[in-house]
Amino acid sequence: MVSLDELHKLDVRIGTVRKVELIEGADRLYKLTVDFGADDPARQIVSGIREYYTIKQLEGAQLPFILNLEPRRLKGVDSNGMLLAVSVDGAAVLLKPRKKVPEGSKVI
Repeated sequence: MVSLDELHKLDVRIGTVRKVELIEGADRLYKLTVDFGADDPARQIVSGIREYYTIKQLEGAQLPFILNLEPRRLKGVDSNGMLLAVSVDGAAVLLKPRKKVPEGSKVI
């Protein structure tokens, strides 16, 4: 069980994916450049959704990310956050706002 105080420690915000790149030697990973607004305009996040989504489907998408995780290095690439998705029958399904929202909007 997680307390409500612990849950509120997560910084979950909506970002707009500006650029998606392949990572050499990584069949499941993309390197995303994500815009979170004026205070955090270009954050690099690695995500394992390559087998489910194309670059074209991701570029321009507004998606939720956890921003205050410790950075990780995946396949030699630094990741500064985590994309949130739902697992349905083993496949990643992206969560998206119904309408466009300002980059950096906090998920509550």
